[in-house]
Amino acid sequence: MDTIGARFTRPEPRRRVRDFVAGLLAPLPAKNCWTIAEHAGDDGPGGMQDLIGRASWDDTLVRADVRDFVTAHLGHPDAILVVDETGDLKKGTRTVGVQRQYSGTAGKIENCQLAVHLSYASPLGHTLVDVALYLPRSWAEDPGRRAEAGVPETVTFATKPQLARRLIDTALAGGLPCRWVAGDEAYGGDPHLAAALRGRRLGYVLAVACSHHVPTGLGKHRADQIAAGLPKHAWQRISAGDGAKGHRYYDWAFITLPLAADQHAGHHWLLIRRTRSTGELAFYRCWSPQPVPLQQLVTVAGSRWRVEESFQAAKTGLGLDQHQHRRWRAWHRWTTLVIAAHAFLAAAATVSTTNAEDMIAITANELRRLFHALIIEPARRIADLIAWSIFRRRHQATARTSHYARQALTEP
Repeated sequence: MDTIGARFTRPEPRRRVRDFVAGLLAPLPAKNCWTIAEHAGDDGPGGMQDLIGRASWDDTLVRADVRDFVTAHLGHPDAILVVDETGDLKKGTRTVGVQRQYSGTAGKIENCQLAVHLSYASPLGHTLVDVALYLPRSWAEDPGRRAEAGVPETVTFATKPQLARRLIDTALAGGLPCRWVAGDEAYGGDPHLAAALRGRRLGYVLAVACSHHVPTGLGKHRADQIAAGLPKHAWQRISAGDGAKGHRYYDWAFITLPLAADQHAGHHWLLIRRTRSTGELAFYRCWSPQPVPLQQLVTVAGSRWRVEESFQAAKTGLGLDQHQHRRWRAWHRWTTLVIAAHAFLAAAATVSTTNAEDMIAITANELRRLFHALIIEPARRIADLIAWSIFRRRHQATARTSHYARQALTEP
């Protein structure tokens, strides 16, 4: 709150933001304005709903403050920006950005909402730092749907790689220190994003499809054709990072691509990963302003899993996908406060250290449980719980009376 509080000019919204984030950190069975208001001891959900939907504050500036907070607590010159998308399954067609589209989260085409997230991974920790909601063309070109969902006039259709580029540009302009960018095939297959990163002198390890064509001394060849022709000694067993059950070992090979040179100079490689148990292959286009060893490229490729860990923590523990808001501004505000809560946990976890050999370092999820049990929960009042029980029953009685009255108009 010392970081973002100045964005809220009055004490009431400052208090509500504090209570809202505390509610996100709490182990509530479901997170929405009703449950968070009850947890905060408010006399109803109206204040929290007003904070998310109507109060005067700029979520873009709050995310900028969160980025500064991350820079101060997790910043490192060798850090990695990871771009990835996540989908939230939704019903109906009125929630902003929702349509039937492929969701990597579900692994198939679903009625869902997609957002491109920017994650920051450094030797000190990792966290979400920024987000851009993907607005499909069917939404971007429909004035009626845009108006109903409150989409600003300045927002136009942009592909996911274009959204990722904007997020990266914003992070760099804000002074977030980093050296690398990592992403999956949705971003590695876009040559404009790769060229923009080279122009920024940012190294990258971006996944590409097996059909991706690579320039070699004998012309352009598919990535899987190049892998098939590699000799046995070209492969090296290297860990892509520590996992919960041990090192994540794969076989790796990389091929220098001198014919891929462009006006940005630097060094190009094709990196190939082979799963040791199944032989499944994955391919990456890599670039760096300076020569780097294979181990460095493998480390960057393995860091992409950090964003999946952040998604899991933000969804299961902080309610990232539990919002019940249909409009553009409310969606961004909810997501921004979830990002702020996640950044707080990531930074606080770096402060907690242990020298015990029989314990791992504290995780963000464990810290969230302790913070709630030791800090938030003792401050709550029993009277608040009773007051909300009365409020809920009165609200339900009013709703029931309205339903019966409406039915009496049409039924004998």
